[in-house]
Amino acid sequence: MPKHSPSHLDPRSPLVLDTRELPRRPGALRTVKRVAPAPADLGVELISVPEGADLDLDLRLESVSEGVLVSGTVSGPVRGECGRCLREINTSMAVTIQELYAYENSTTDATTEEDEVGRMQGDLIDLEPALRDAVVLTLPTNPRCREDCPGLCPECGVHWDELPADHSHQQIDPRWAGLSQLTRKEE
Repeated sequence: MPKHSPSHLDPRSPLVLDTRELPRRPGALRTVKRVAPAPADLGVELISVPEGADLDLDLRLESVSEGVLVSGTVSGPVRGECGRCLREINTSMAVTIQELYAYENSTTDATTEEDEVGRMQGDLIDLEPALRDAVVLTLPTNPRCREDCPGLCPECGVHWDELPADHSHQQIDPRWAGLSQLTRKEE
């Protein structure tokens, strides 16, 4: 028995790929284009793909000697908030996926660690782990609403773009307040 025991995959799940129509001879190719709902928690703390949002999958499944190579792009909406000013971010992303899924009982069972290569369950491939890795690694941990976002004033919390150029929270130590009067008289 192999050293891994994957849970049962549902072939009707949108992120499960069925390879029955893909011949198991190296070089055989099949393309998959579909829209799938995004799984929960697909992102990082400040930015993520909303759960259930439409993900466009444009994939290529290619038979290789040890399994199936899945490559292509996944695109969809991204929502979050700016790490500097907390404004809402609504954008889209497109990530590239390339993952080898080994056939059951192939030589990769003996030559690789369990988590080193994706594993097929019969003719089924679970795309979610590779999708999750690709999306989460692409998203910024400190997203910005725009590249030159100035952020918020640390004193009053107002966005710097909304404040006048001479905005200041200068506080004079009462012990030195008398000296500031001297500079005003000279002006």
